[in-house]
Amino acid sequence: MASHLYALCFDAHDPLRLGRFWADFLGWETFDDTSDGITLLPSDDTGFRLRFRPTQERRTGRNHMHFDLTSTSFDDQKQVVERALRLGARHIDIGQRPEEGHVVLADPEGNEFCVIEPGNSFLAECGFIGALAGDGSQEAGYFWSRALGWPLVWDQDQETAIRSPHGGPKVTWGGPPLMPKTGEERLHFDLAPPAGSDQRTEVDRLVSLGATRIDIGQGDVDWVVMADPDGHEFCVLTPR
Repeated sequence: MASHLYALCFDAHDPLRLGRFWADFLGWETFDDTSDGITLLPSDDTGFRLRFRPTQERRTGRNHMHFDLTSTSFDDQKQVVERALRLGARHIDIGQRPEEGHVVLADPEGNEFCVIEPGNSFLAECGFIGALAGDGSQEAGYFWSRALGWPLVWDQDQETAIRSPHGGPKVTWGGPPLMPKTGEERLHFDLAPPAGSDQRTEVDRLVSLGATRIDIGQGDVDWVVMADPDGHEFCVLTPR
């Protein structure tokens, strides 16, 4: 069986503060609150956790993935933006055009996210977190479809998207041109093989699909650091 998407992990200078921003904004439950981080459990059909872990690394460049959040009306979009700003988000400019209907924001540590205008047909069946939108190739989309066992729900003009059979957000890759990779990434997937399976067997399977094992200085840990075909890092945890 394929690994499941256990969590989207944020590296943060202040993981407790950043985690509490997202907990308050999304209305998610805090699973644990320790000296080295915080984990949030979804209150909807998102299907994966958010984990916030400490880093001393300086942020360099934009993240290669971000949330696209949905809205039901223009008033609702405005209220979502205002709630995010009250909690510590800010407006940012990443080159969006004035005629585009979405609003681009950043959380307290600069991680980008968008509040999409109402009537977006691509996200019509999705919840508040409509998509995790990624900068990536068609090859990466195919890899992640096979890695997670999620079907492709979009495959056109080198743009791809997958979605869990159980619903939740879409995960998308926008195709070329790709952003240059600038240092260690601040967001990555944590995958977990199913309970009773073998971590090494799953790592070997992911390598056969196009992933590579990498060393980012993680040392002697019980997870395995890998990279997808675009070079974006992810971790394979112990079975759970």
